[in-house]
Amino acid sequence: MKQLKHALKLIITPVIQKNWLVDFTFAIPRVLCGLWLTSMFGADKFGMPWTADSQNLNLFEVAVWFPEDVANYGGIFAMFPIFFAWMGAFSEAVGGLFLLLGLKTRVASFLIMCTMLVAVFMQKWDSGLWSMLPALGFLWVSVYNLMLGSGRFGLDYIISKQL
Repeated sequence: MKQLKHALKLIITPVIQKNWLVDFTFAIPRVLCGLWLTSMFGADKFGMPWTADSQNLNLFEVAVWFPEDVANYGGIFAMFPIFFAWMGAFSEAVGGLFLLLGLKTRVASFLIMCTMLVAVFMQKWDSGLWSMLPALGFLWVSVYNLMLGSGRFGLDYIISKQL
C-alpha cells in the first residue's frame, strides 16, 4: 500500500516553476486545450453530460460512425475498432476534462498524446499539414503536460500536497 501511494504521488506531483506567473502561463494552453477537447472534439464522439442532444448518445457511448472510421485505419485498428474507438473518444472527452481540471494530468496527457499520434499519422497524414494542425496542437500540449504535470494551477497540485 505504501509503494502504491508513493507511485501515485510520483505520477501526480507536478513540477512547480519558481515564479507563479510561469505556472499560470503554462496552465493557459492546458485549460484551453482541455476545454476544447472535451467540449468540441470528444463530445461529438462520446456521450458526456454536455454532448448535444442531436448526437443521440447516452453517457459514455461512442458515436455509431466512429468505430467504422477507426476500422478504416487498417491493421490492429481493423481488428478491434470498437475498443480503439472507445479509447480514442474517451481520451478526448474524459482526458480533455482531466486536462482542463489538472487532474491526473500525466495519465490524461499520455492518453491524449497516443490519440493525437493516431489522428496525425492514420487519419490526417494524407490531407496535408493544414488539416493536421488541431491534432498537432493537442499533441504538443499533451507532451509538455506529460513532463510537467498540472503545475500549481491544477487539482494534482492540491492532491499531491495532501499525500
